[in-house]
Amino acid sequence: MHLLSTTERLRNYLCRPEDNIYNIDFTRFKIRDLETGTVLFEIAKPPNSAPVESEEESGDADSSAGRFVRYQFTPAFLKLRTVGATVEFTVGDRPINSFRMIERHYFQGRLLKNFDFDFGFCIPNSRNTCEHIYEFPQLPDDLIRQMVDHPYETRSDSFYFVDNKLIMHNKADYAYNGGL
Repeated sequence: MHLLSTTERLRNYLCRPEDNIYNIDFTRFKIRDLETGTVLFEIAKPPNSAPVESEEESGDADSSAGRFVRYQFTPAFLKLRTVGATVEFTVGDRPINSFRMIERHYFQGRLLKNFDFDFGFCIPNSRNTCEHIYEFPQLPDDLIRQMVDHPYETRSDSFYFVDNKLIMHNKADYAYNGGL
């Protein structure tokens, strides 16, 4: 299966947490409306937080721990045109060439949008901040109503590559019924 030829969200993860041999750790994430500057979502790990235990250390068989996020937004989010997503991440002791993210968004199995972002080169043992600009597709009103009426049926897969090798796969789902 070729990753970019899929049109539906993947049921399983395409790699294991151990495949992140570069020890990339996302420490902060912020979403803002670029037209108004309004921060829509922000989360950060506490400074000096302990690394997450591996499955072997914890005895926990849940390989999705730390790789799934659930978001809730208001219906107005679906009307936005341009959103900035700022991500902060740290890198372990290996240099990273050609760090890339492909993110695919779906609603009820239908591909809505594919985003492709290049982080470039990352210095070993560094903290990095990058803002990606998301140009949202303008959705028809009937589709927006369906997305609001069916919380968490809008989903995404985020694939992270180093030198074209998949090292991380994260998932998210979204509800747009906040404030109703």
